[in-house]
Amino acid sequence: MAYFIFTEWLFFFLTDKEMNPEQRFWSRIILVMATIAWPIIIPFAYLELLRFHKKYKKDIDLLISQTDKQI
Repeated sequence: MAYFIFTEWLFFFLTDKEMNPEQRFWSRIILVMATIAWPIIIPFAYLELLRFHKKYKKDIDLLISQTDKQI
């Protein structure tokens, strides 16, 4: 997944005509750092999502049940 996002954003940066060389350089650096950090960040983001869901489970279930009744 990281490969596909990397290639899409790299293509985006390369085709942007309004970037100057310095912006292009920093964009590439940030893109490489984000790609490397992805395998570390995604599990933490998922854990945070699980914690949020556990904390607000009753509210989420209530909203889902109300939505189902309206349909």
